[in-house]
Amino acid sequence: MTALLQRAFTQAQKLPPPEQDVLASRLLAELADEDDFDRAIAASADKLTALADKALADHRAGRTKPLKVHRR
Repeated sequence: MTALLQRAFTQAQKLPPPEQDVLASRLLAELADEDDFDRAIAASADKLTALADKALADHRAGRTKPLKVHRR
C-alpha cells in the first residue's frame, strides 16, 4: 500500500461509520468502473485499431484538415 493510500485510510477511519460506508461504496464503485472501462477497451481494440489505421490513411491521402482550436 502506498503512503498516500495509507494516509487516506487513516483519515477515513476518523469518520463516523455511516460516512465510512459512503466513502467505501464510492471507492468500490470507482474501482468497478475502471475495470469495466478496461474490459471495454480490450474488447474493442481491433475496432479502435481499424479506425486509427483509416484515420492515418485519410491523413496521408490529404483528406483531413487541421483542427481549429479556439482559445479563450
